Amino acid sequence: MAITAHEIEDLIREAFPDARVTVEGDDGAHFSAEVVDESFRGQNRVQQQRAVYAALKGKMDGANGELHALALTTRVPE
Repeated sequence: MAITAHEIEDLIREAFPDARVTVEGDDGAHFSAEVVDESFRGQNRVQQQRAVYAALKGKMDGANGELHALALTTRVPE
């Protein structure tokens, strides 16, 4: 089952309600996202990205994952 950019954004916003979130992609499997959130302050990029992947609640797990690829950019607000 394909996933939409809107569904990905909703999952991320659920975990990061104050974040600035941008999700792009329309083929149902390959997306890019940028998540800018104060909660990332003090974390390295790996920690930041793990937090976002956790918010996706298994949508990328294994061969049956709905989301095949996500180019992810995370950062703290300027």
